Amino acid sequence: MLAPAEKRQRRTAAGWRGLRRSLWERCAGLLGDLAPKGLYARALIIIIAPIVLLESVVAFTFMERHWNQVTRRLSEATARNIGAIVDLYGSRAYTEESRLADLAQKRFGLTLTVMEPGDLPKGSQPKPFFDLLDRALSEEISVHLKAGSFWIDTVGQSRRIEIRVKLDDAILRFTAPRALAYASNSHIFLVWMVGTSVVLLTVAILFLRNQIRPILRLADAADDIGKGRPVPQDFRPRGAREVRQAAQAFLEMRDRIRQHVEQRTTMLAGVGHDLRTVLTRFKLELALLGDGPEVAALRNDVNEMQRMLEDYLAFAKGDGGEEAEATSVGELLDEVNEETQHYGTPIEVRIRQPGSDLVLPLKRHAFKRAITNLVTNATRYGDYVVIRAGTDKDWLRIDVDDDGPGIPPAERENVFRPFYRLGNGRNQDTGNTGLGLAIARDIARSHGGDISLGESSMGGLRATVRVPL
Repeated sequence: MLAPAEKRQRRTAAGWRGLRRSLWERCAGLLGDLAPKGLYARALIIIIAPIVLLESVVAFTFMERHWNQVTRRLSEATARNIGAIVDLYGSRAYTEESRLADLAQKRFGLTLTVMEPGDLPKGSQPKPFFDLLDRALSEEISVHLKAGSFWIDTVGQSRRIEIRVKLDDAILRFTAPRALAYASNSHIFLVWMVGTSVVLLTVAILFLRNQIRPILRLADAADDIGKGRPVPQDFRPRGAREVRQAAQAFLEMRDRIRQHVEQRTTMLAGVGHDLRTVLTRFKLELALLGDGPEVAALRNDVNEMQRMLEDYLAFAKGDGGEEAEATSVGELLDEVNEETQHYGTPIEVRIRQPGSDLVLPLKRHAFKRAITNLVTNATRYGDYVVIRAGTDKDWLRIDVDDDGPGIPPAERENVFRPFYRLGNGRNQDTGNTGLGLAIARDIARSHGGDISLGESSMGGLRATVRVPL
């Protein structure tokens, strides 16, 4: 048995571990959200990040070693020279101030002015962002001046520095070029570093753009295949070896799929022809038998068999390898409306943008069959049907509404399964094979879109078809 204190300690440790894990997961999720999603941006980061890191390390090393040490050495030399001039002035070795000023100018590059005794300027001068020169020069002057206070200004004149040394009988004012106490050529190194980095990044961006372009073209070609559109004629494997291999594999896969579809279409055409021939013979034999209750029942069974056969073949055939072509959505919906009038249910077609003609590449016959299946399903269970078509951002949207009994939300995905039949009043028709919605969804997905079911504003079912423009 564990002691209560040990139990509390274990619970505390487990709590801390859970808190650390939660914080780590949140940080990882935040970084994942902020990180770029595109390959081009990620590749640029992979190239730019090491360059920036390397330049930061080199710049820090240069500033810390070269710039700092050189500045301190120059400041030390300037402070020594000032200290020597101050000592000479105090020893009265030069009784004439002009001779001492000439010595300071010729020997040390310092401009000396002897001022009347007084006080040094009050307050501290504003410091630059990088105050290395102020600190280094102040420290060195403090070391090399034996007596007296001093005041320095490295900001007032951008190209010169000013040092004032207070003595008992005078104030010595020194001015010197900034380069005399400061490593002023550091910017050359930084300019070269930044310039070479810009050149490298420009070359990297241009190179990456050329490498990414074949990948984007491959993605567009795959997207066209997914939407049932032909691959552009000028598409061919390009780019790096791996990208060319992927493009070549994609083209071979496309050819295999096309061959498979053609073989399946040919087989289904043969099977459909043979079965339709048998059903035609049945109809002829029934016609020769005359009229009667038994003959009428057989004739209904044959007609139902033919409808079921057409649905099975349509489901197995899919879009049949049909090529996409420019199709007017308004004309297609008018044809669907005209061909479904024999069901006896009023059908209304509404275009959301009546002034514009919606034209986009579609597998016309397959897409028409998908819309016909939805309208047929609506007319079978509703007393009034409305077809609405329009654009929704980058999508074509077609809604088929009816005022029938609808479908429960829990069953709206199940009805897209092949041969699935509902047990409610929406699906009591014995001629229903359970393939109409499955065929319609397969056709919509072959165009890169989908079909969803919802509640209609008319109280029944709304079937929504969305395909990209």
